[in-house]
Amino acid sequence: MQRVGFVLYPGYSFMGLAAVPAFEMANLVGDETTYDIHLVSEHGGPVRTSAGMTVETEAFGETAFDTIVVGGGTFVRPSTPGLLDLVRRASTQTRRIAAICTGAFVLGEAGLLDGRRVTTHWMHARELQSQFPKCSADVDCIYINDGPIWTSAGMSAGIDLALALIEADLGLEMAQTVAKKLVLYHRRAGGQSQFSTLLDLDAKSDRIQSALTYAKQNLHRPLSVEELAGAARLSPRQFSRVFHAETGQSPAKAVENLRVEAARVLMERSRHPIDAVADQTGFADRNRMRRAFLRAFGQPPQVIRRNARGAQETGA
Repeated sequence: MQRVGFVLYPGYSFMGLAAVPAFEMANLVGDETTYDIHLVSEHGGPVRTSAGMTVETEAFGETAFDTIVVGGGTFVRPSTPGLLDLVRRASTQTRRIAAICTGAFVLGEAGLLDGRRVTTHWMHARELQSQFPKCSADVDCIYINDGPIWTSAGMSAGIDLALALIEADLGLEMAQTVAKKLVLYHRRAGGQSQFSTLLDLDAKSDRIQSALTYAKQNLHRPLSVEELAGAARLSPRQFSRVFHAETGQSPAKAVENLRVEAARVLMERSRHPIDAVADQTGFADRNRMRRAFLRAFGQPPQVIRRNARGAQETGA
């Protein structure tokens, strides 16, 4: 049985514990109990989270763990000497150490990120790189595995990280089964972007949201304003006005962003030729798709694909 320790400290975000049910579910659906889960802290006892609730923990002690998971807080704060000593000792006794969100700063203070490729919440990536210049902070990944060190983006990405750890231990089929049992809409790959076009658009009304959903489901079509307005049950003129007021973008720009995001996923996760990707996502040709990629990412599609494959080869 593998002992998994979730390291808590004052100000720890409760969302970091969202990764716990993934290991619990793996125990429930597996042929045997694989994970022995513990909540640990520097001194043991109740630990106050950033939300004001307290969580009961046990003192770290001398017991060895197979996996240590250090969660993040809402704010980046200096770690206590005791916490850093705990993490450093764990690095010599455990098979792997993971950090969720700003937990990466704890690993950095402990000297565990030097020479590693890592990620964290996009809001803190620049600060992480500045504080720990010997690491390579990648803002645009859900999670990254570099040797024994695993790091993830913001809090919900801790679930994706947990699924990746389970996959490494028990295989892809088990990780997929756990994801289904947790009723996850989509199990994200590590190299997937932290950013979402639909989140950026943030439509407020059902009608505009319906038009966006229609557009996403029909990217292979030309998608004129008239067609989108019909999906929203508005006149073209009224639709364009309301759409821009709610999203801050024109319908044409929003459709391009949706096409780019869909094309990027295909470039990263499939081996389809570039021409086929351009056709499936509604770009008239590969040159038009290339120009859209340069506007959105500053890189052509070939570079996006090459970087994704490089991340897969290194275990990201």
